[in-house]
Amino acid sequence: KLSHAHSVYMASKNKKKSHSLARIQTDSVVEKLKELYPDVHFEIVAMSTTGDKILDTALSKIGEKSLFTKELENALEKNEVDLVVHSLKDLPTVLPEGFTIGSVLKRENPHDAVVLHPKHKGKCLQSLANKSVVGTSSLRRAAQLKKRFPHLEFKDIRGNLNTRLKKLDEKDDFSAIILAAAGLRRMGWENRISQILGPDDCMYAVGQGALAVEVRARDQDILEMVSVLNDSDTVLRCIAERAFLKHLEGGCSVPVAVYTEVKNSQLYLTGAVYSLDGSDSLKETMQTSISSDNQKVDEKVQRVSITALKVSEAPQDAAVKLGVDLGNLLLSKGAKEILTVARQLNDAQ
Repeated sequence: KLSHAHSVYMASKNKKKSHSLARIQTDSVVEKLKELYPDVHFEIVAMSTTGDKILDTALSKIGEKSLFTKELENALEKNEVDLVVHSLKDLPTVLPEGFTIGSVLKRENPHDAVVLHPKHKGKCLQSLANKSVVGTSSLRRAAQLKKRFPHLEFKDIRGNLNTRLKKLDEKDDFSAIILAAAGLRRMGWENRISQILGPDDCMYAVGQGALAVEVRARDQDILEMVSVLNDSDTVLRCIAERAFLKHLEGGCSVPVAVYTEVKNSQLYLTGAVYSLDGSDSLKETMQTSISSDNQKVDEKVQRVSITALKVSEAPQDAAVKLGVDLGNLLLSKGAKEILTVARQLNDAQ
């Protein structure tokens, strides 16, 4: 039933640079699809998005995640392309009408990593000198790390991975920068990772480390095609994380962090909210069973904008409920006030 040409869109930061992270991520998904569907021709179309072009403003100030996705969704809508590959953490918890995430691939390491200036080789955040400057574009990272490492100073750094590493290496402005370990691994720059930050130091962003394929919600053929890429554990973890974030109404402009794991048919979700300086925070953990006797697999139900055709229904519902329940628990303890103040302060800066 599939036509023999599917174009795959990617958010390329720069049409000329084929070694950008967006391109590498798209290529990795296309490779998997080519193996599974050798008869289908996949064409990759590169384009840049508004979010890629605004490099002089902090992400938290731009606020809208849709800046990175709008142009791509326009192309999907016009049938110019059939699939878009994203980092899941860039996708809002509610997609525009007519679009859905058709697959969430097996997650890379979702944690954040410390990349040191070459002259600090062998150190870690703890051992950096007093008032050392650490670069990060994320309020979530800064809020957690300010509290954990009060001797350090945190400053905004923007740009794609290549740009940020260049700023670190070629100038003396930063002693270290914090980046997602997954991106560094995909670029083949694992040797630059000096330290992986565990959940006690810094919990990660919702969906971090997972790639998502966005498709038209009505396109059953394409949905079927990409559904084989779904990794069940990753899907359930990310549904819980997204349901938690959606319930808190968090986004780029507020510090919300998560940590999830699956063991012995239990899904564990830890979620936290922070004030901008990290001094005020709430953190709780809940769990739910995701074993499913009833292997009923869904047809077309979206959960936090994910349509996971090959994943059992009951665990998906349990994952949504877990996220909502944890959100409610934090809200009952005052999360809304913390997030409101964080949002106001961020807007005022």
